[in-house]
Amino acid sequence: MLGTEEIMEIIPHRPPFLLIDSIEELVPGVRAVGFKTITEDEWYLKGHFPGSPIMPGVLMVEALSQVGAVAILSVEENRGKTAFFGGINSARFKKKVLPGDTLRLECELVKQKGPVGIGKATATTADGKVAVAAELMFAIG
Repeated sequence: MLGTEEIMEIIPHRPPFLLIDSIEELVPGVRAVGFKTITEDEWYLKGHFPGSPIMPGVLMVEALSQVGAVAILSVEENRGKTAFFGGINSARFKKKVLPGDTLRLECELVKQKGPVGIGKATATTADGKVAVAAELMFAIG
């Protein structure tokens, strides 16, 4: 298991934009599974939406991409590099994520050619329901 400090040794994201709390499964270059617990004091909940806070879908996708970045950047030849978004395909938002929810964030790298690749990503809540699923394209720079 990787905590915040170990995650920050692999990817360049820092609070408040580091959107994963831990990595519990990691196969470098293949897949990673991480977790994010949404607390009531998350910076983005103050304005999204007042009186009815939910985690923005775009930030769920970002959290998934950070888990994918841990998978690809944990490969020795990619250490110290950055994984950039190349595209987001087939994103589907299926469930609201509220304060108190814990997301299980999984990204499996399904294709890579040189510095460009594709990850299949899914975020699920503790009850096993899918909150978001997407295909994420990345480029390593």
